[in-house]
Amino acid sequence: MKNYEILAPAGAYEQLRAAVICGADAVYLGAGNFNARRNAQNFTNEDLNEAVKYCHLRNVRVYVTLNTLVFDKELPDLYETVKAIAKSGADAVIVQDFATVKAVKEVCADLPLHASTQMAVHNVSGALYLQELGFSRIVLARELSLEEIREIRKNVTTELEVFVHGAHCMSTSGNCYLSAMLGERSGNRGLCAQGCRLNWKNNHGRDFALSLKDMSYLDSINELADMGVDSFKIEGRMKRPEYVAAAVSSLKNALEGRPYEKEILRSVFSRNGFTDGYLKGSRNTSMFGYRGKQDVTSAQGVLKNLENLYKDDIHPLGVKMALTLEKGKPAKLELCSKNKRAIVFGETPEEPRNAPLPKEIAERNLSKLGNTSFYAESIDFSNEDGLTLSASSLNALRREGIEKIEKLITEADREINDVSPSPNPPYYPLQKATTRVRLESFSQYTANFNNAEFIILPIDEILKNEAEATKINRRIIAELPELIYPDDEVKIQEKLGLLRDMGITHGSTGNVGGIKLLQEADFTIHGAHGLNITNTNALDFYKSQGLRDTVISFELSEKNIKSLGNDLPRGIYVYGHLPLMLMRACPQKSDAGCGKCSGKTYLTDRKGIKFPLLCRDKKYSVLHNSVPLYIGDKKFSSVDFLVLYFTTEAPDECAQIYEAFCNNDNISGAKTNGLFYRELL
Repeated sequence: MKNYEILAPAGAYEQLRAAVICGADAVYLGAGNFNARRNAQNFTNEDLNEAVKYCHLRNVRVYVTLNTLVFDKELPDLYETVKAIAKSGADAVIVQDFATVKAVKEVCADLPLHASTQMAVHNVSGALYLQELGFSRIVLARELSLEEIREIRKNVTTELEVFVHGAHCMSTSGNCYLSAMLGERSGNRGLCAQGCRLNWKNNHGRDFALSLKDMSYLDSINELADMGVDSFKIEGRMKRPEYVAAAVSSLKNALEGRPYEKEILRSVFSRNGFTDGYLKGSRNTSMFGYRGKQDVTSAQGVLKNLENLYKDDIHPLGVKMALTLEKGKPAKLELCSKNKRAIVFGETPEEPRNAPLPKEIAERNLSKLGNTSFYAESIDFSNEDGLTLSASSLNALRREGIEKIEKLITEADREINDVSPSPNPPYYPLQKATTRVRLESFSQYTANFNNAEFIILPIDEILKNEAEATKINRRIIAELPELIYPDDEVKIQEKLGLLRDMGITHGSTGNVGGIKLLQEADFTIHGAHGLNITNTNALDFYKSQGLRDTVISFELSEKNIKSLGNDLPRGIYVYGHLPLMLMRACPQKSDAGCGKCSGKTYLTDRKGIKFPLLCRDKKYSVLHNSVPLYIGDKKFSSVDFLVLYFTTEAPDECAQIYEAFCNNDNISGAKTNGLFYRELL
């Protein structure tokens, strides 16, 4: 018995229709401005109602994407959007922001929640954390291998959704700030400008070093099905209906053991072919590719044939009809479908001039269901009094009956609360902001930092410098890796135990999986920027999870920072080459692998600007901004602590910057205010 789902993208109605006709079990689509593809056509509230009706009448589920970060000023609109989605009868919402989670629970507790891939769930701890919060499905990170997916599947009971075809982001989802920092168009807000697809060069001179080929896992799809993946997701809400038709048809064939047209799939859209490097654990240069002229022109030869795949609509619902004609009574038509029963009445039948209404004529008129989702499963006809009824009356009965049974099948049976977000008064710290220093290496530590409240250091740096770290153990916050894959979870737990033995009990993380690991190790938890906190309700959530304090998103402007309520202490970065991307496929690798790479290199953009690239123990790499943020000479009245985020700086440079900050001075050289004075779109 089939126990998986084909999930297709629907950027607009024609794509939705192509997905349904070609065999998708579910579609995902955007409504309003709170979805990660705001440049897609998307659906108005009225469009959404029609889309859900169309899908449900064809046994197809609808998931609505609400997977962007939200600002406080947008919360009223968010609540209205959730109400519209709940009223439409949509089957679930896909979310990133915990403010959206709160809105859904307050408006319609029965509306299932799916955790977006923007939540960056890439380990067992993260999946368990969200399962315990009540998510009915988790969309896993795209960077996982077969074995890693298998390990997560073994440890959680909630549904798992996996991307199996479509575009690869270079960065792990939810952890890319490149578009926001360089162009004020945030991927976390649904407006990614795809700067990674431009021509970045690595140290070896390889072009397009930040552009991955599209994924295609169809050759391994049955392995994923056998391990218990619940939903196979096709990326592509910005793509045309022919792409959707080709991808859905190919995936359906692959799942059912039939050959599929790989070349057609490649022709309709690819970036120099496909890759399954993440799935197979082969993260090498073969994963990289960009969309060239040949990729664009190859689509022209296949589009017309692909249109034929969704030319004719499907009629999957059988309806049983019973027509009764009785003397002196209105004609009665009873309809039954999907355990729903409708009865409609029409004109009163007449005595025939010649012969009673023949059964075959009645059946022929009632069977005209071509523009609906029904086919006539059976038709009973009772006419004991030998009466007749005009064709127009029969057609009117059929239309009214079908409309009524459709409404019964598609109406949403949910309790929807007409609530609005609670007002949040601004937060004013009781004391002057304290200072924290984040170091990449213990070698950057100097005596200048002795008056800082905390020193934030990567776990491995602490353990490699145990003697020195023990001397300042009460002031150290241990920074968890930004990406922790299943093989390393036990190792991280062991390292946290070693830190406790050293007297270090404070930990920092920017990922939900990291929160669970720190909770289990009984550490005091400090949130990092990767939690992507942009509103008061998200602060409220993380306070409920036991966080002592958190760094808020550096995508927030000063104005938005000041609007935040709740009393969870919060901080911001005031200095640093901010992280722009977290990447599991290293853009610096050559065909020969890592070679003698120092782990501290750079990438060059098309303007010749160099961006630092730091390797994390060959597990992943981090691309940093070319110029540092510096707002250390400004005054802050709405945050509790300020963080200087050091990465590639020499110890004496760290000391000089820190001294300038302490004196409220400016620093020399190129720098940026980041998004502190700029509003994201």
